[in-house]
Amino acid sequence: MRNALGSVDTVLLLGGRSEIGLAIVERLVRRGARRVVLAARGGTAPVEELERLGAEVHVLDFDAARPETHAGLIEEAAAKVGDLDVVIPAFGVLGSQAVYDADPVAAARDVAVNFGGHVSIGLAAARRLREQGHGTLVVLSSVAGVRVRKANFVYGSAKAGLDGFAQGLADALHGSGARVVVVRPGFVIGRMTRGMTPAPMSVTAAEVADGVMEALDTRKVTVWVPARLRLAFAVMRLLPRPIWRRLPR
Repeated sequence: MRNALGSVDTVLLLGGRSEIGLAIVERLVRRGARRVVLAARGGTAPVEELERLGAEVHVLDFDAARPETHAGLIEEAAAKVGDLDVVIPAFGVLGSQAVYDADPVAAARDVAVNFGGHVSIGLAAARRLREQGHGTLVVLSSVAGVRVRKANFVYGSAKAGLDGFAQGLADALHGSGARVVVVRPGFVIGRMTRGMTPAPMSVTAAEVADGVMEALDTRKVTVWVPARLRLAFAVMRLLPRPIWRRLPR
């Protein structure tokens, strides 16, 4: 639970090598979190910086593509550190629309991670938070799911599903003491997008983490990063489809 100063004490990061996820965790540790679980495929994750900042760090093996293991992973994390104050699923595959067009099996496999994996771990985490009577699930959605573009419609459709799932889960948890924060970043400059041309209003992992911290502080339920994307997509949602199709890739 939050300590006497109101700071988060325990954090679970699912996708323990994620740039965005680690940036969020680092900020939480600097603000007082002392027990961290990094869950990553293969059971390896960078712990040195978090330990240097004074956190007790546990590393667990986590495979987003194996939903049958997810409930057990949540319970294993809780066994390590106690109640989970903040849970951050930060895993996913960006993929290439051209590859997906040529290989529908690859498309289905990646959607199973980008959507199905989040549904499985999200429901397992929500059950734990509901039982605790407190805690926050941070769902990293994307503007790619707000209105799906032809340039990345497989990835965008998975994010659209995730965004809808997160909103529904937030409603389901209302009144339980637990809550969901939905984060909608624009193009994030980092390892996942290396070699790609940044889109307008691109952000860094650090900027996304700052947006998450603001949401945790103010109890916002939805955060856009950067904030001006909210207005931009209010307009984009209204564009006629013939115009939307002609937007640059």
